[in-house]
Amino acid sequence: MTGLRLVVGFLLVFNVATALGIVYNKHESRMLFKSMRTIQEGIDQANIEWGRLQIEESTLARFGRIEEIASSRLGMHMPEHGEIKTVLK
Repeated sequence: MTGLRLVVGFLLVFNVATALGIVYNKHESRMLFKSMRTIQEGIDQANIEWGRLQIEESTLARFGRIEEIASSRLGMHMPEHGEIKTVLK
């Protein structure tokens, strides 16, 4: 009888330990999933910002705008044919 009680006691302790392990594992899984979602949201926001910055860059770098700023703010102009000098090495 004592041997049977020992086996039953061992199985009970093993069963409780396994249940606690499952609960802990499930908790860890949920915490990792939450972290993953937070990181994914950050990546999504960064991608949105990157797209916005690319659009802004293309708007600011268009040739007509650069030419307009060069002539209005800096007083630059396209050189006439006689103003062009070729420098050879």
